[in-house]
Amino acid sequence: MMDILSMLADAVAQAAPVAQEVLDQTTKIATSSNLNGSFTLGVAGAGAGIGIGLVGLGATQAVGRNPGAFGNILVIAIIGMALAEAIAIYALVLAFQGR
Repeated sequence: MMDILSMLADAVAQAAPVAQEVLDQTTKIATSSNLNGSFTLGVAGAGAGIGIGLVGLGATQAVGRNPGAFGNILVIAIIGMALAEAIAIYALVLAFQGR
């Protein structure tokens, strides 16, 4: 077990500088081309769309397995979709601020 943890720690230590370099390059490209707000909104919108789709998929499967629990599942699904959509709204605010 300790061997696996040490191998994982070594892999993370080697990947961290590469990840930081990619992040720095991405930030440089985004600031030089004025894509900050658009990129933020696009990624968050895609994430929110995927999240809402997964919530709908789960709710549909749950109702298919237990039709009697439709009301409870609907309430939970609406709350889950609202939380996923909130991320897109936060991104919209950040996009208007130019971040």
